[in-house]
Amino acid sequence: MQAGGTPALGAAAYFTLAGALGAYFAFAAVQGNHGLFQRVQIEAEIVALRQTRDRLSGELAVIENRTRRLSDGFLDLDLLDERARDVLGMMRADELILR
Repeated sequence: MQAGGTPALGAAAYFTLAGALGAYFAFAAVQGNHGLFQRVQIEAEIVALRQTRDRLSGELAVIENRTRRLSDGFLDLDLLDERARDVLGMMRADELILR
């Protein structure tokens, strides 16, 4: 302290700088690129991506099953008939179509 009872200018600058740095690092810890809010957002995105992965895995299993059933080694005639009707719009001569 100086003679008049006021703090020294150097000490005030030191505490001001230390307070500003502390505030900056606290802000960065919460709001920054690697902060708490970013972490929460990334964890929510991970959950959403895992759900999408699981849904797509189920769809892939269905497609793989159909592909196997239509392959040369294992031909499912009912599935082949269904696909021909759907894709080509075919029907048997003895069938009636109701709309």
